[in-house]
Amino acid sequence: MRKVLGLAGATAVGVLLALQSRINGTLGVRMHDGIAAAVISFGSGLVVLVVCTAVLPKARNGVKRVLAEVRSGGGLRWWQCLGGVCGGYLVISQGTAAIELGVALFTVTVVAGQVSSGLLVDRLGLGPAGPQPVTFLRALGAGLAVVAVLVAVSAQLGTARASWLVLLPLFAGIGLAWQAAVNGRVQQTSRSSVMAATLNFGTGTLALLVVFAVEVALRGLPHGAPPEPWLYIGGFLGIFVIGGAVALVRHTGVLLLSMGMIAGQLLGALLLDLLVPVPGQTVPMSTVAGVGLTLVAVCVAALPDRAVRRPRDLGR
Repeated sequence: MRKVLGLAGATAVGVLLALQSRINGTLGVRMHDGIAAAVISFGSGLVVLVVCTAVLPKARNGVKRVLAEVRSGGGLRWWQCLGGVCGGYLVISQGTAAIELGVALFTVTVVAGQVSSGLLVDRLGLGPAGPQPVTFLRALGAGLAVVAVLVAVSAQLGTARASWLVLLPLFAGIGLAWQAAVNGRVQQTSRSSVMAATLNFGTGTLALLVVFAVEVALRGLPHGAPPEPWLYIGGFLGIFVIGGAVALVRHTGVLLLSMGMIAGQLLGALLLDLLVPVPGQTVPMSTVAGVGLTLVAVCVAALPDRAVRRPRDLGR
């Protein structure tokens, strides 16, 4: 039951992530600068989380626990506190490779890296759920997830342009699984999801600020910020995305968390396209089919391996 609830929570987090992506994407288009939009999103979320950490005793105590654990060289290493850098890298790779490769190929490659890395991260026990074997059903579910996303974006794959840049989203997907694992470790040590999310936003914001400074030096400042207030709530939504992920990963493991969030993202994107469509765009049936297949993939990966009888058992 805990795993089922965790998967439901991961799917809900994925829906929020789809909404955040739509908002941040719109902000980036309006500013003509996706990295600047990401800095605003990460930075605004960080401000809220820093205030929450300062106000909440449990979060403040979590900071002390993490610092003490890192200094003592105990179970938490300093590099396990850098999960937010992976989120920043994903945004950078979006700005670098998504246009060149096409969004469809970019998305498929990210998901392939994410689920394959999720299997490995779980196998090595890097997340708070501990080591989890690579069973037949988990591997099958991961493969189905990649196929599902491939089906969902198949209508756009005709514009894809494969090149060496495909390595950038692949590494971004691998980093997302690692991010979920180490953020979960930080939460486990600090005993505070707020503190873990604050650290994630802090390292991610720092990484993005470095890239943004280089961009400003080369291209100058972005266009003026648009006036609509709703374009600036992406960071607030991101708090629940990261906070939910770090709270859930110890119940689901990295692979199932990733797959649940992928399913939620596709479902959320589909709902947004149906309820708040982008002018000039339609929803192809392949997208609906891909969403349904993703949900099937999550269910397959979540089944206990004993649910499938081995061939030698069938003859008994």
